[in-house]
Amino acid sequence: MLSKFGNIKAISQAIIEELSQIKGISFAKAAQIKACFELGKRQELEPEMKNFDIQNPQDIVKAIQSSIKDKAKEHFKLILLNTRNKIIGISTISIGTLNSNLVHPREVFKEAIAHSAASVVLAHNHPSGDSEPSEDDLIITKRLTEAGKILGVEVLDHIIITKNGFFSFKEKGLISKS
Repeated sequence: MLSKFGNIKAISQAIIEELSQIKGISFAKAAQIKACFELGKRQELEPEMKNFDIQNPQDIVKAIQSSIKDKAKEHFKLILLNTRNKIIGISTISIGTLNSNLVHPREVFKEAIAHSAASVVLAHNHPSGDSEPSEDDLIITKRLTEAGKILGVEVLDHIIITKNGFFSFKEKGLISKS
């Protein structure tokens, strides 16, 4: 592979069909190679979450921005926190389209309950680069906040992330303390 592509970066950027043209590499093996490179990329995107304290919206942005800021579709993430506001998990709830995402309280709180989260932070990206919330963003935030109150899992914030910035519902007074 190195003799054909020249370096590791070029191998990682090769498509499965190119890899499978190399003698001894089947289509299935080429898919495994691509999967290994993808896992390596994703590992680099995820900061170490152990004992990661959430004190403000910037901490959430730091924890997940690199994994969603450049996505072409909206990715809705759920950051699960313990009683001391330490991250205990991050889940992708849904992947939407260029400008919308379908999120249901059932999926959000299923994750929170399964991980015994004391509170959660909602986050998603806006591929457009505009961090202002849409009408749908406002509606789903209100709906999830109300569902969280019923279930005893506080929604601390909803953060919209773009390549160049973010919008915090909490900072703008759009989410109030339970």
